Amino acid sequence: MSKASDPVSVSILDRDYQFTCEPGERNALKEAAFFLDERMREIKAAGKLMSLERVAVMTALNMADELLKSRRHEEQRQDRVDRRIVRLADELEDALNGAID
Repeated sequence: MSKASDPVSVSILDRDYQFTCEPGERNALKEAAFFLDERMREIKAAGKLMSLERVAVMTALNMADELLKSRRHEEQRQDRVDRRIVRLADELEDALNGAID
């Protein structure tokens, strides 16, 4: 038995789009569409007359760049956490070995 899909209508740059989504994902899709609409409006306002396609591509590139930077930042943070865990485990092992001796 397959799950029913929820129909969702969103507006991006004053154009309406119809989608379907998994049950319970409606709000997330609407939030994503609202975020995309805001970003596309920023790009459109900052540039000269651009086609919808160009605005969409520029927005996608900006968002992809932000995502990649965020991933790199998260990887660096995780590396710091991993190093700290190893250091604490070593200190704990040294302390336990000292208590046994």
